[in-house]
Amino acid sequence: MPIIFGAKHLLVAAATVAVLLFMEVGAVGQEVGAVEHSVSALPSTQQAPGYNPTAPAKVELGRLLFWDPLLSGPQDVACATCHHPQNAYAEDRDLSLGVTGIGLGRFRRQAPGSSIPIVKRNSPTVLNVAFNGIDESGRYDPATAPAFWDNRIRSLESQALEPLKSLEEMRGNTYPEDEAVARVVEKLQANAEYRSLFAGAFGSEQPVNAENLGRAIAAFMRSLLANNSPFDRYMRGDRSAMTEEQVSGMQRFEEIGCIRCHNGPMFSDYKLHVMGVPDNPVLPASDGGGQNPPCPAAPQEPRTAASRAACDSYAFRTPSLRNLEFTFPYGHNGMFRTLRAVVGFYESTIAGSSRNPNVSYEELDPRLRELQNVDEEDVDLIEFLYALSDDSFDRTIPERVPSGLPVGGSIQ
Repeated sequence: MPIIFGAKHLLVAAATVAVLLFMEVGAVGQEVGAVEHSVSALPSTQQAPGYNPTAPAKVELGRLLFWDPLLSGPQDVACATCHHPQNAYAEDRDLSLGVTGIGLGRFRRQAPGSSIPIVKRNSPTVLNVAFNGIDESGRYDPATAPAFWDNRIRSLESQALEPLKSLEEMRGNTYPEDEAVARVVEKLQANAEYRSLFAGAFGSEQPVNAENLGRAIAAFMRSLLANNSPFDRYMRGDRSAMTEEQVSGMQRFEEIGCIRCHNGPMFSDYKLHVMGVPDNPVLPASDGGGQNPPCPAAPQEPRTAASRAACDSYAFRTPSLRNLEFTFPYGHNGMFRTLRAVVGFYESTIAGSSRNPNVSYEELDPRLRELQNVDEEDVDLIEFLYALSDDSFDRTIPERVPSGLPVGGSIQ
């Protein structure tokens, strides 16, 4: 059911009947013969990799693990601490505070005397991460789906274990990075309730292991869907689901050129782009400012052009535009509090200057420099972006977790 934006027409295909809507949208700055891009409704169901089929027992185990601070070194932070349903499984903070942090969202603060640095990235929502990597035709492979702002990890199963190793996020100074996952597994193995839950979910003789830990958390995250937004309903044939302003904003989305990067059902091409977002002043220049860490001196395997671009640079993945109404602030470092500020950033950038003094205008992605007629006062465009949000997602919080620790960590 894609919507295909061309230079002159908008083609909408609904559930079973193709419906042609001819809308004069004007020039979009594309050369004749240029590849057209499309967006469409999200699928109604999600795929899982063959090695980790979804099962209710696995999802519920993953939910408990997601909320249990036992997974952190100091046992004071859980996955849910920075991905809380109150904030649509994102975090109402520009940059996250992991271990030794206290409170929730924008009220979270570092504990007195803490030596743990702040996390260098904004926590993106985990709603709809089941569809990571989905292309304009609706195809994706959950076994190789990209994760993180720099695409450095593939699959939710692998991604789920990375925060356990991170000093700033969940490890702290409790144990060395190379021991982190094994130490978490030891804690789970020592808990009789978790031993029983892992056996029920995976059914093997020694089910409590790192592989199954990642698989359970990934299964839970795949269950977090928000795929019934006004845009989704409109694309499935309900012409009353979006307002006139939102439909107009959808046309503006094409005219401006946003669709060149924000395409497919998730409104992301899942590629890395240099946008010149200003560095967050909380991050000292000596700590790399807002850029990604340097590439390893001797990588273990050949790096792709995309992964090279993410090293020691300001190249970040195109974020999904899904659920923006609930997942502020925006950007890899949370520098934009409102959608109007985001649009204003693009308006000022295409005027001919980079907003980041460490990134020259010539280094900015060509697609950014080709945007046309961006206006931060464009109410219709922003209304369309709101139409991509769905508030009917699962907000279930466990009453307790097997460790007996505070659910969600130190969030009070």
